[in-house]
Amino acid sequence: MGFEHKKSLGQHFLTSDVVPKWMCDAANLQVGEIVLEVGPGTGVLTREILNRGARVIALEADTRALAVLQDTFADEIASGALSLHHSDVRKLDFSTLGVVGGQYKVVANIPYYLSGHLFRSFLETNYQPTTLVFLVQREVAKRITTERTRGEKESILSLSVKAYGTPTYIRTVTKGHFNPPPQIDSAIICITPITKEAFTDIDEAFFFELLHLGFGQKRKQLLGNLSNRFTKEQLLHSFSTLNLDPTVRAEDLDITMWLKLCRALTVHS
Repeated sequence: MGFEHKKSLGQHFLTSDVVPKWMCDAANLQVGEIVLEVGPGTGVLTREILNRGARVIALEADTRALAVLQDTFADEIASGALSLHHSDVRKLDFSTLGVVGGQYKVVANIPYYLSGHLFRSFLETNYQPTTLVFLVQREVAKRITTERTRGEKESILSLSVKAYGTPTYIRTVTKGHFNPPPQIDSAIICITPITKEAFTDIDEAFFFELLHLGFGQKRKQLLGNLSNRFTKEQLLHSFSTLNLDPTVRAEDLDITMWLKLCRALTVHS
């Protein structure tokens, strides 16, 4: 690799050729598409994306990794197939990257500690990708891809993601595919199609305010948690209209019902 990993950057470099193939397959990459990669590191995933005929915009915070990438991919940089940016993704300004919402995909092996931030950044922005494929902690991927048919409970994280797209658990990636190996297994998660269609008749900020209120105290029923914002009469009327049990908890409602509840309570906001 030419350099040691930095714990402060949460670096766990992919050393397997097969994982990048799984990720690119999940993204259904096509020739000529634009792919934004966060934290390319030593370029194992970058190489596979380029092999698929996509154009890569890569964001890397580590100057050592940038030097390796510039040397490894000198020809691809010269041809314009790869564009490297020295950038901290937490300060990402989409307008400087030349991407247009709905016209690019994101494929990345991301630092665990940035998972929540990166999901929010790419899903909430007006520059949304059409598809997002992340390699994240296995438990995070499982929590996001809850299946109500199996009786699994929703969370703020799972509902926040599902408000923008459909998440799919692709497959588990064991520790041995990384150097240094993380302490826990990872998983590939794909979210597509990503849109803001759910918010055409709902205020986005109000939806998330409602969501956080509903999960405010996990042991309390949804009605009780929402009573901090609405009267009991307003809530009972909305619950009755939607045929919701007054004793239901926030984690028991799927994204469809949460959106319906948001619409019903909008008149009282």
